[in-house]
Amino acid sequence: MSARARLLAISGAFILAVGAYSLLAVAPAAAATPRVLAIRFGPDLEVNPVTKDYLNHQLDVAAKHYDAAVIELDTPGGLSTSMKSIYTAELNAKLPVIVYVSPNGARAASAGVWVSEAADVLAMAPTSNIGSSTPIEGNGQNLGSDLRRKVINDAVASLTALAAAHHRNTQWPAKAVRTASNLTATQALQMHVVDFISPSLPALLDKLDGYKTKDAQRPYTLHLAGARIDHVKPGFITRLLNTVIDPNLVSLLFLAGLAGLIFEVLHPGIVLPGALGAVSLIVALYGFSVLNPSWGGIALIVLGVALLVIDLHAQTHGVLTVGGLVPLGFGMALLFQNEPTTYRVNTWLVVGVASAIGAFWAFAIGKGFAARRLPVSVGPQAIVGKKGEVRAPGLVFVNGELWQAHAEDDSALAPGEDVEVTSVDGLRLTVKR
Repeated sequence: MSARARLLAISGAFILAVGAYSLLAVAPAAAATPRVLAIRFGPDLEVNPVTKDYLNHQLDVAAKHYDAAVIELDTPGGLSTSMKSIYTAELNAKLPVIVYVSPNGARAASAGVWVSEAADVLAMAPTSNIGSSTPIEGNGQNLGSDLRRKVINDAVASLTALAAAHHRNTQWPAKAVRTASNLTATQALQMHVVDFISPSLPALLDKLDGYKTKDAQRPYTLHLAGARIDHVKPGFITRLLNTVIDPNLVSLLFLAGLAGLIFEVLHPGIVLPGALGAVSLIVALYGFSVLNPSWGGIALIVLGVALLVIDLHAQTHGVLTVGGLVPLGFGMALLFQNEPTTYRVNTWLVVGVASAIGAFWAFAIGKGFAARRLPVSVGPQAIVGKKGEVRAPGLVFVNGELWQAHAEDDSALAPGEDVEVTSVDGLRLTVKR
C-alpha cells in the first residue's frame, strides 16, 4: 500500500471515530428527560406572607434545577401585598411558570386570579372555577365610593395588563373585578380566559409539547411531554407558621405569655410558668411581625393585664378588675384592625376571654371576702371552743398539745375529765366541764 493510501485510510478512520464520539455524546443529551417541579398551593391555602415565602422559594429552587414550574393552585384568595409578591416572582422567573387550577373542585378566587393570569400557561381541571376578584375593605365591607373607584380601577388595570401580556381575554378581567364574575373551566376556555383544560398534570404537559408562550419579554418553547414530575407541598414548618399567624391564636398566646412572665416575677423559682410564658410571647411576636398589629391594641391589652394584676394585691373591691377588662377587650378587638376580616380577632373570642377572666376574678375576690368572715383558724385564739381531756391536775390535752389550765369556776380538775376551752390568757387556758 502506498504512503498516500495509508494516509487516506488513517484520515478516514479518524473522521469515523470523531463522528461516533459525537453521536455518543449528543445522544444522551437529546434523550434527557425534562424535569418539572409541581408546587402544591392548596387545598384552600390562603395567600399570606407565610405561603408567599413558601411559593417564591420553590420558584427559586425550580429555576436552578428544573425545566418548568407548575403551581397546582387551590386558593380562596388572601392579602394583596403577598399576592403582588407572588405574581411579580412569576413574571421574573428564569423558567416557564404554569398555573394549573386543580384538582377537580379547586378554585382560583380573588388574589388567586392574579397568580393565575401571571403564568406563562394557565390551565384548569375540568370541574374547577376562577374569578370573583372584587377588592373589599379589610373588614369585609364594600369600599367607599371615592376610594372604591381608585382601588377598582387599579385592580382592573393590573389584571388586564397580565392578561394582555399573555394574549388572553382582556375584557373579562374588568368583569371579575367590577362584578365578581366567576367562570367554570369550560366557560373560561371558551372565553379564552385560560389556555387549556386538562384532567391531569401529565396530560397537560403532553399537550404543551411544542407550545410557545406568549409573553414577549420571556418567550419559551415548551418540550415537556413525558417529563419527570417532582411534587412538593407545604411542609410541617410552613403549615405550623400558617397556623401560628391565626389572629385568634396569636392574641391568646400574647395573653398567655404576659400571664406566664408576670406569674414568674411574682413567684420566682417555679420556672415552668415563666418558660411557657416566654415561648408563648415569642411565638406571638412572630405572629405580630407577619400580621402588622395595632400598637394601640397592644398597649390596651398590656394596660388591662396590669390592672388585673394590681387588683390581686390591692383592696379595690373589684374596681380595677372592671377597669382592666374594658381595655383588655377593646385591645383584643383592635389588635389587627388594619387587616382583612379573616385576619381579625373573632368577636366571640373577645367576649369569651373577657367573661372567663371576669368570672375568675369575681370568684377569687368572693373567696377572699368569705375568708375574711371566717373565724380565726391560726394563733392561740383558734383553740377556743376545742374539746380536751384533763391529764393531770392543772394540765389539759387539747388539739394535740398539753396546756396549763384551770376551771372557770376555779374547782379542781380531775384527770380523765372532758373539758371545753372557753378562753386563752397567754399560755394558760380557761376550761369548763
